[in-house]
Amino acid sequence: MKGAKILIVDDERSIVEIMETVLRKEGFTDIDTVYDGEAALTACAHKRYDIVLLDVMMPGKSGLEICPFIRQTTNAPILFLTARMSDFDKLSGFAVGGDDYITKPFNPLEVVARMQAQLKRYLQVMPQLQPQSQSEDQRTADRYDFGRFQVDASEGTLTVDGSISHCPALVFQLLLFFCKHPNRIFNKRELYERIWGEEMYNDDNTVMVHIHRVRERIERDPSRPEYLVNVRGMGYKLTSPKGVDRSDS
Repeated sequence: MKGAKILIVDDERSIVEIMETVLRKEGFTDIDTVYDGEAALTACAHKRYDIVLLDVMMPGKSGLEICPFIRQTTNAPILFLTARMSDFDKLSGFAVGGDDYITKPFNPLEVVARMQAQLKRYLQVMPQLQPQSQSEDQRTADRYDFGRFQVDASEGTLTVDGSISHCPALVFQLLLFFCKHPNRIFNKRELYERIWGEEMYNDDNTVMVHIHRVRERIERDPSRPEYLVNVRGMGYKLTSPKGVDRSDS
């Protein structure tokens, strides 16, 4: 994890310097820093990062504007930094591909802790970043085929209708969790605690946004899901579309 490639994007140079200093003290050495959206896009086009710390409000292109373009080149976690604190702002960040949302002012050590948590999840669900050998039986056991889409846990890939679908780390982890537990119902709190690894405190919007992001990738019509369905009053489950008695959310 200490060898992770990190990109910090913020127009406030003092914040960039503080975060770089703290990260280096924590043992991270491969850190790039840029100060605007265009430079961030150029950096991501030339290097594969394991995590991106991205400011929202910057001159020129904002973090919200460039995030979808960064998502086209990487599935790595993207953590937004912003002074905007409303629920709408947070949902906007998740909707464009962010994995976490940190409001200013912040404690740099807390940011590092959240980055480490995201990296841990990312490396767990993207095993191709960690060289390893597997038998064919092991690889087969790590593949989940639902007809229209297939999930390969060992390669960290989602294939939909024969084409690879780019999938952010947390979205992939949520989908993989459902694949490992087909036809089982999980409520929002259970999902949050299983995937995010912490207790949920009156914030079910995060789960709902990520459920929608999974559906955008695997469903023919995300507004009428056939695979990742809502069981009214109980939660969500991943199932075969054949014979599903669903109650859409």
